[in-house]
Amino acid sequence: MSIRERLSGNEAVATAMKQINPDVVAAFPITPSTEIPQYFSTFVSNGSVDTEFVAVESEHSAMSACIGAEAAGARAMTATSSNGLSLMWEMIYIASSLRLPIVMSLVNRAVSGPLNIHNDHSDAMGVRDAGWIMLFSENNQEAYDNTLMAHKIAEHKDVLLPLMVCQDGFITSHSIENIQLEDDDFVKKFVGTYKPEHYLLNDKEPIAVGPLDLQAYLFEHKAQQAQAMKNAKNVILEVSKEFEKLTGRKYGFFEEYKLEDAEIAIVCMNSTAGTTKFVVDSLREKGIKAGLLKVRVFRPFPGEEIAKALSHLKAVAILDKADSLNSIGGALFEDVTSSMYTSGIHVPVVNYVYGIGGRDTTSKHIEQVYSDLAEIVKTGKIENPYRYLGLRKGDEK
Repeated sequence: MSIRERLSGNEAVATAMKQINPDVVAAFPITPSTEIPQYFSTFVSNGSVDTEFVAVESEHSAMSACIGAEAAGARAMTATSSNGLSLMWEMIYIASSLRLPIVMSLVNRAVSGPLNIHNDHSDAMGVRDAGWIMLFSENNQEAYDNTLMAHKIAEHKDVLLPLMVCQDGFITSHSIENIQLEDDDFVKKFVGTYKPEHYLLNDKEPIAVGPLDLQAYLFEHKAQQAQAMKNAKNVILEVSKEFEKLTGRKYGFFEEYKLEDAEIAIVCMNSTAGTTKFVVDSLREKGIKAGLLKVRVFRPFPGEEIAKALSHLKAVAILDKADSLNSIGGALFEDVTSSMYTSGIHVPVVNYVYGIGGRDTTSKHIEQVYSDLAEIVKTGKIENPYRYLGLRKGDEK
């Protein structure tokens, strides 16, 4: 039975972690994810969980401790943001290459420098090819639900990859919203018990973890990682269907908001989807057929499915909350356009980099994007496919 509550995004994730009751949580504080291990440590101290909480000296150590715990046969979790994720860099790759299904909450924040503690997606985009499954969360409810589903996805025998649940720093992490929580017994049954097949503390099967892996085998091991990421697509859908059956809350690779009959649409991730839905509703009242595709699963990237969903549109804008600094668009733009090209779908597409360092993105900014799309449909021309949204001095294109 669901329980109505009012929680911030960080509280929601910490509550999910409490209900999961992992064997080990290792973490080091960094804004804006600090509250997650802070809240969780209170659950440890008051006996709500029997987790081994490891207060480490750095984020590199946090991921190292999670790797050691998971390799030993324990279920491990952590949380971080921005520069903390950057300090984990070496261990992020090691966690995925060792096929350890660690679950991490990544509260998205701009990566230094210059120093900025506010939200964009530069941290997540920096590790997008590190071999982690990546789920994005529009609001607090989705951050909670993604966390509940995370272990069932990551620990599946056909996957065995680490998973990060992303949410926007401060925008959702510190904002209080109404939320539906599941009761503890439901979560315990849904998530299940972690029963790894191979682990260091199994005295009946002595193994080595992380040995030297040279020319003879590394290529094949990387191909196995890639196959596991492909396998994750089916597992994500299976787990989402089971979750929907039990809770009534439906999740797929992405959400199509009034997209079926739309002529123009925006593609974006995380909290910006909420603002865009508001604008779509407003434009619909004026007779403008606007729509939204909100990407929830970024890795593995559901390219073929997204291309098909966008194929009927007359113009599309893809919003990136991080700049790849490559002069040809952001990471989401690259993935979507590559997928459309490979699928033989040719729709006019434009990219907007926005919200860097926490710059506010208002409904007026989103309205401008839809206005630009309408002009593209009218004229059939894209003057510049690589644009900025909300840049000062009016230099937005």
